[in-house]
Amino acid sequence: MSDSTARIVSSEDELLILVDSNDQDIGNLSKGACHDGSGSLHRAFSIFLFNKCGELLVQQRSSDKRLWPMYWTNSICSHPRCGETMELAASRRLDDELQTTSDLEFVYKFEYRADYGVEGSEHELCHVFLGRLNHEPTINKTEIAAIRYLSAEDLEVELKRHPEVFTPWFKMEWSRLSTTYSRLLRRYVAAD
Repeated sequence: MSDSTARIVSSEDELLILVDSNDQDIGNLSKGACHDGSGSLHRAFSIFLFNKCGELLVQQRSSDKRLWPMYWTNSICSHPRCGETMELAASRRLDDELQTTSDLEFVYKFEYRADYGVEGSEHELCHVFLGRLNHEPTINKTEIAAIRYLSAEDLEVELKRHPEVFTPWFKMEWSRLSTTYSRLLRRYVAAD
C-alpha cells in the first residue's frame, strides 16, 4: 500500500492548456516545455484557503520543485491538464496536495510572467479562487515541504520584512486581493 502523504501527483510530461491573452485554448504542451526559457502562456489557478479563524493557509513548496523550491506561496497553485475544466482541476489539486475539499469562489484572472534564473519561467493566465477549509489538511510531502496559517495582518508584516521568501505570483495575487477585492477578502479573513 502506498503512502498517501507522499504520492507523486504531477510530472513534467503532463499536458497543460496553452491559451492566448483572452484565455482562449490554442493547444497543449507539456508542463516542462511550458516552463522552459521565457515560458509559454498556459492556464493556471491559485487557491487561497482560510480556516475558521480567518487565517490563510500558506504552503512552502517542496525542495524538489523546479521553479521556486522552498518558497512560501498560497494554499494551492497548479494547472488544469489537457481536457480538464478549472473546477475539476481545482478539486483534484485540493485532494492531491492537501487531502481536503472546499467550496471555491472565483475572484479574478490575470496574466503574468516571472523568471526563475536558468531553470525557467512561469508565464500564466491564472484564475484566482478563495475558499474555506472543510477540515484540517494532510500535506502531500512530494508537493509541499510545510504549511502554516497566517492572519492577514501577520502576512502583510512578513511580505514587507521578507518578500524574497514568497513566490512572485503570490505577492501579486495577495496585493490585488487586499486592495481591489478587499471587501470580498474580508468575508474570508473574518472568523466564523
